[in-house]
Amino acid sequence: MPILDIGAEGKSIAKIDGQVVFVTKALPGDVVDLKITRKKKTYMEGLPLRFHKYSEKRVEPFCKHFDLCGGCKWQDLPYEDQLRYKQQQVVDNLERIAMVDLPGVNDILPSPYTKYYRNKMEFTFSSFRWLSKEELHTSDEGKEFRGLGLHIPGRWDKIVDIEHCHLQKEPSNKIRVAVKDFAIRNGYSFFNLKTHEGFMRNLIIRTSTTDEVMVILVFAWDDPEARQQILKYLKESFPELTSLFYMINPKVNDSIFDLEPVLYSGREYILEAMEGLNFKVGPKSFYQTNSNQACELYKLVRQYAGLRGDEMVYDLYTGTGTIASFLAPHCRAVVGIESVSEAIEDAWQNAELNGLLNTTFIAGDMKKLLNEDLFNRYGYPQVLVTDPPRAGMHKNVVANILRAEPERIVYVSCNPSTQARDVHLLSEKYRVSKVQPVDMFPHTYHVENIILLERQNN
Repeated sequence: MPILDIGAEGKSIAKIDGQVVFVTKALPGDVVDLKITRKKKTYMEGLPLRFHKYSEKRVEPFCKHFDLCGGCKWQDLPYEDQLRYKQQQVVDNLERIAMVDLPGVNDILPSPYTKYYRNKMEFTFSSFRWLSKEELHTSDEGKEFRGLGLHIPGRWDKIVDIEHCHLQKEPSNKIRVAVKDFAIRNGYSFFNLKTHEGFMRNLIIRTSTTDEVMVILVFAWDDPEARQQILKYLKESFPELTSLFYMINPKVNDSIFDLEPVLYSGREYILEAMEGLNFKVGPKSFYQTNSNQACELYKLVRQYAGLRGDEMVYDLYTGTGTIASFLAPHCRAVVGIESVSEAIEDAWQNAELNGLLNTTFIAGDMKKLLNEDLFNRYGYPQVLVTDPPRAGMHKNVVANILRAEPERIVYVSCNPSTQARDVHLLSEKYRVSKVQPVDMFPHTYHVENIILLERQNN
């Protein structure tokens, strides 16, 4: 059976008797025998059992962990084809869901780096790592079962022990290997994801374009002697570290946002720089993970905003205020709104760091905050920028944007389908005048998209 195309979420497409089958681990041009794993009324899902022919599109993956690790699922697809399928994903969603007249969609903006482009990686310790088929058929004698790495796709309880990751620049790999080896040599217990036992839980590494490095070690409980020993080793082994933190996480889940980071050595933040602006990035700060491409994204947002200098701008889902900071020097004032209070604290600090006195940041629930009272207090926006999470905007937020009637809306999204849904709602008063896909995450199916909506005068 031939694989015909690539559809939503990077899954390939085949057809059986006219019904769509979404296939993982296959590429357009492959000819395969399929195992159907799921049947629904309108579609099926499947896996290739046997390959009769491999697609001419295929290229050799550059990472030895490909096909196990969930990080870079499109390594076997040439980058130019990745870009083409991402662009098509944007167009398909706008045509199928938004159902609006479209201008010509601009060619997707490729990432300047397709390897080592991430500034943040989160690794998980495991007391029983994923074993390869070869390892399963060999003796357990002398075998090391502990590992530190990334999750197997669809398996919350299984971790691939990563030898070398191509997503983050050095010293990321050196730090991860050193931490794992030290913990094993000194008999530290690794976390068991099923029983929730074990001392070592997570390792988070943040880097920046200014060559600063932050490391955060997460322990399941506090053992002062063991904690001090491994942190001292890290500090002495990697004198280039800007910040070294630890956290204690006794919970079942790995979320760190309700944990208190404790600074062991160095500075409380690393600095990121974009176009003359500096941003403090702390252990829990949100920051776009592809720094170089984020700068290009923000330049496009500013261009689409069409600022003349006298506008009131609203920046919805502002995070740590990076887009607001990009726009502030070019307008009268910016109001940034975000639900995470820690992010708003970072936004205020970043505005102060850059001397941006015309910014205001507010923490709270967007669907409750964005209303007529807010507009009356700070002024109605002439330009509104929105960069919501993958779920898109709540219908109440969309309704209040329509009431505010800004001249221009710049909608940034990491999910073309929810963006298209919201654009359909906004088309009551707005027309789409520009569409610009941006590749933030090479070798994955994820795509960022910017849409400029302009108010219709009729």
